[in-house]
Order: sequence, then C-alpha cells, then structure tokens
Amino acid sequence: MPVHESSYVDEGVTIGPGTAVWHFCHIMGDVEIGRDCRIGQNVVIGPSVRIGNNVKIQNNVSVYRGVTLEDDVFCGPSMVFTNVLTPRSAFPRNPKNDFQTTLVRRGATIGANATIVCGVTIGEQAMIGAGSVVTRDVPAHALVYGNPAVQHGWACDCGEILDFGKNSQATCCTCGRQYEQVSKTKIEGRQTVENVESGSPNEE
Repeated sequence: MPVHESSYVDEGVTIGPGTAVWHFCHIMGDVEIGRDCRIGQNVVIGPSVRIGNNVKIQNNVSVYRGVTLEDDVFCGPSMVFTNVLTPRSAFPRNPKNDFQTTLVRRGATIGANATIVCGVTIGEQAMIGAGSVVTRDVPAHALVYGNPAVQHGWACDCGEILDFGKNSQATCCTCGRQYEQVSKTKIEGRQTVENVESGSPNEE
C-alpha cells in the first residue's frame, strides 16, 4: 500500500520506493519524499517540502512549506510545525518571502504534541520531549523539553539518555556507544577499539 486510496497526492510529487502513505493524507505539489518513509494517518505535507529517507511522521501532523526533514527523523503524533512568526487573519502573510524555514537534521526525534516555532534548526540526533515548545536552535544530540524548551541533557544515537555525571565522557547503557563532551553545547562520539574492529556496537 504505497498510497492509501483515501489520500490525495498532487502533481509534481516524488515518493521514493518503500514509502507508505496512510489514510486521509494530502501531499501538495513539488514535494519530495525519500525511500522507506512512513506517513501516518491525517498528515498534510505542504508545497515544496523536502523529506529524506526513513522518516516517520505519525498521525495528525502538518509539515508546512519551509520545513525540511533530513534522513531518519521521527515526528511524534500531533506535533506542530509553524512557518510564519507573526500570523494575522486580517493581514495574510502567505507569500513565499513571509515563510521562515525550519531544518530538522538527521536522526532527530520530536515528541508528541511538541510545537516547533519556525526559523530554527534542530541538530542531528536531538531529542525533543513531548509537549515542548521549541523557540530556538537545538544542538546535535541535545535533550530538550519544557515551555520554552531548554536543554536537560544529551541523547545517544540510539535514543537512550546519556549520563555524563561529573565526567566529560559517557557510555550508552543500551548500545555501548561512547561520547565526550567537548563544550556546554557539543558532544562527540569516541572511536573505540571495538568500533574499529567490529563496526558499531549494535551491528549483527
């Protein structure tokens, strides 16, 4: 079932192999969706949106013009993107120049019912807690939540929350990946002997 019969796909849309579009969706013109994506029920994807590979968009999400989702992004149920900072009904701001861009980088997760105020970049592998309101850029791997969302820690590639304690290094308790905190706003993965010899810790 690549596209359910109840959904509408406008002209000029490109959908990669292995991608499924579920019930009651509307994908507007000039959209590009990569391979192996899952587009949940009642999702609207606005004109000229770009979506990478293996992206999961859960039910009741609208991805408006100006939003880009890189590979492996997860959008939780009923989370919200915006694309205009100062909307008015009496003074429409819908030309292309009025739209603020939002970039969600590879592997980031956005929890259910979170709101992403337009004009921000969410870094690679970042974790946005459910119900959060994101008003500024989020560093790669950062765990943020609240209204407005602030950073409360770091997340592993696999999604587990990392425990640095009082150290500058942490090892994921689930997958064994190792990280080093190089500043207050940045962590980096550490190449271990096991990584070099046998690939990532969770490879089969």
